[in-house]
Amino acid sequence: MRASNALLALPLLAITAMGTPLPEEFSGDPPLEWSKRLADSEMARLDQSWFHGESDKARWTYDRTLVGLALLKLAEVTDEKNYAEFGARTAESFIGDDGSIADYKLEDYNIDLVAPGKVLLHRWENGVRPEKHRLALETLRRQMREHPRTKEGGFWHKKRYPHQMWLDGLFMASPFLAQYGRVFDEPALYDEVVRQALLMDKVAYDKESGLWFHGWDEARKQDWADRSTGLSANFWGRAVGWWAMAIVDTLEFLPEDHPGTPKLREILIRIADGIVRWQDKDSGLWWQVLDQGEREGNYLEATCSSMYVYALAKALNHGWLPRETYQPTVLKGYEGIVRDLIREDDEGHIRLTKCCEVAGLGFTNRDGIPRDGSFDYYISEPVINNDPKGVGPFIMAGIELRDMQDESD
Repeated sequence: MRASNALLALPLLAITAMGTPLPEEFSGDPPLEWSKRLADSEMARLDQSWFHGESDKARWTYDRTLVGLALLKLAEVTDEKNYAEFGARTAESFIGDDGSIADYKLEDYNIDLVAPGKVLLHRWENGVRPEKHRLALETLRRQMREHPRTKEGGFWHKKRYPHQMWLDGLFMASPFLAQYGRVFDEPALYDEVVRQALLMDKVAYDKESGLWFHGWDEARKQDWADRSTGLSANFWGRAVGWWAMAIVDTLEFLPEDHPGTPKLREILIRIADGIVRWQDKDSGLWWQVLDQGEREGNYLEATCSSMYVYALAKALNHGWLPRETYQPTVLKGYEGIVRDLIREDDEGHIRLTKCCEVAGLGFTNRDGIPRDGSFDYYISEPVINNDPKGVGPFIMAGIELRDMQDESD
């Protein structure tokens, strides 16, 4: 049994074509094995609790289906069907015979609830195409046809969050719409997802820091919004992680010759440069509030660190970023996660520690603390183990690291 404190990485064994050392193992295991170990551990812990009809705790949510999508991808590279079966059920168990979606209300116009459709699209492209899935996908597509927008056409985050665009929302809808456009031959959606990214970039990017603010209120009425700019006050690690994943996951489905593709790749370069700039030099990880690492109460956070490693590694594997520039950041980040944030219990299961459970803007959290976008707010939210918003990206990061190793052979 491995010790609960991860060991130092083994000597670097593989060398890429550019001469940058590429480890075959991190703390004793190759990246794909770490993905499998966390997947196995989570599936054992969760059992049936995420599946509709099996538990009253089951929910149609973006974060659980993010793990589901990661498991589907893990099944593809391991040929282990149990991952695909579990991953598919995080969404498919909610679909009725008539195509209805349990635990979903279209009239809420909640952009978070579009993201689970990515599991259905992934399955559709892999040959699982029952009519009820097509009907459910059309329901999600209908939501985005009718979804409320800013004056310039940006999707609101939710109906109950009027006039607001959040970085999170780009991840929830844009990759879904881009893939839907490819699957169901709706090329106008490619223009739409580019439009959404450019609008978010225009309002939220901060040149001085090289980062993006979490949210923007077009009406400038929210308590958290600057009265001049409409922007929230800080750079939250996971919000930038959602943004990074939104861009790379959208680029995966955007045609290479689409006029918006170079624009998204330019945004991706700036995202990558910000990630490199604010990486903690000692640990290789990233802070809950990205640019305030030395401030009391801040902490090195697992979900954003996993998201950054996944997004950058995917970008390298697709050739969207130069490997020689960004690969050292990926390797140092992944090593830091495995070394400092992965821990093993007495049963041999592993867990991903130091995950921010949740954060948002507006109203109050369950402890009555205003979600005002302040530093104090972001560090006040619970820190937990195995949050799915970190588990999914960590599993996918291991797959991308494995692909990087294959490229170096």
